[in-house]
Amino acid sequence: MTVTIKDVAREAKVSVASVSRALNGNGGVTAATEQRIREVAARLRYVPHGAARSLITRRTHTIGALLPDLHGEFFSELIRGIDLEARSHGLHLLVSSSHDGADDAAAAMRAMQGRVDGIVILSSPGVDAEFLEANLPEGLPSVLLNSDVKSGAAVLNIDNFAGTYAMVRHLVGLGHARIAFVGGPKDNYDARQREAGFRAAMAKLAPGEPLRIVSGNFSESSGYLAARELLAAKARPQAVFAANDMMAVGCLQAFKEAGLDVPGDIALAGFDDIPIARYVTPPLSTVRVRIAELGKNAMDLLADLMDRPGSSAASVHTLGCDIVVRDSCGAHRGEAATTTTTTKKPRRSSSR
Repeated sequence: MTVTIKDVAREAKVSVASVSRALNGNGGVTAATEQRIREVAARLRYVPHGAARSLITRRTHTIGALLPDLHGEFFSELIRGIDLEARSHGLHLLVSSSHDGADDAAAAMRAMQGRVDGIVILSSPGVDAEFLEANLPEGLPSVLLNSDVKSGAAVLNIDNFAGTYAMVRHLVGLGHARIAFVGGPKDNYDARQREAGFRAAMAKLAPGEPLRIVSGNFSESSGYLAARELLAAKARPQAVFAANDMMAVGCLQAFKEAGLDVPGDIALAGFDDIPIARYVTPPLSTVRVRIAELGKNAMDLLADLMDRPGSSAASVHTLGCDIVVRDSCGAHRGEAATTTTTTKKPRRSSSR
């Protein structure tokens, strides 16, 4: 038989309201009474009915995260950061993905409706202002990650442009003028910003050098194919800068199969600093995104919005990146890895 709140109240010789206040941590009972109630609840193995409690409090104590994919180290680190911070606020995390685009995203958001008190949405194809207006419940606190969508939601972006520019500056400083870039999906905000940073940096720091940009899709296999395309060209690049670490890992495999030494024959750099980046051979120089911190900051923004219902949410915040110098770019060979900071703390860059 299911134990109810009335059973706990009867056993503890208090009112149902006192049990509710004690177990929800709302005060209104003495410390001794609260301890007695909690001991009785534990002995009876009482589990509060979440749905019933939500009807009373109008809170589910759950937040949603909608991501374009759940595969890969970037997404796992992002989820970890969101979840750890959610737990610190006494919240649980409901995660879904939009593998196949806008229709999947819409279905996921419908499934979350009424089940979450707020939502974090990572930019993905089709999730634009029109989509959000049609599918995001009015008044639901929301934070968009890595997005240029103009909506009423708070936005938290990585400083992709500055991070890319800084890595190109580093590579040029090492004497690599012929730098090729492996771009990401054209409909991805991060990929567009990183390519823009590369174009701007090359125009400023290596004027006259022809742009070498090949397409990828952020997967390891696309990096592998991009590297083979670059190696088939007449003039081999001195360095390859991939728009994410997974593509850089694919490039590394292609270079090794071609008998090239990295960085002796060709330098290599990535973006994100996923955990595996430091363990490949040679360790990968990259632009570090504090991925778990990105998730934590998104959750902090969301919690603040949830605590201030009706407040203006429209704002843009930016999280900076670091350049992490390891062996793959040819700097400090045989020495310990070093880090050159670009920007670190999230900053509020504008309001809308």
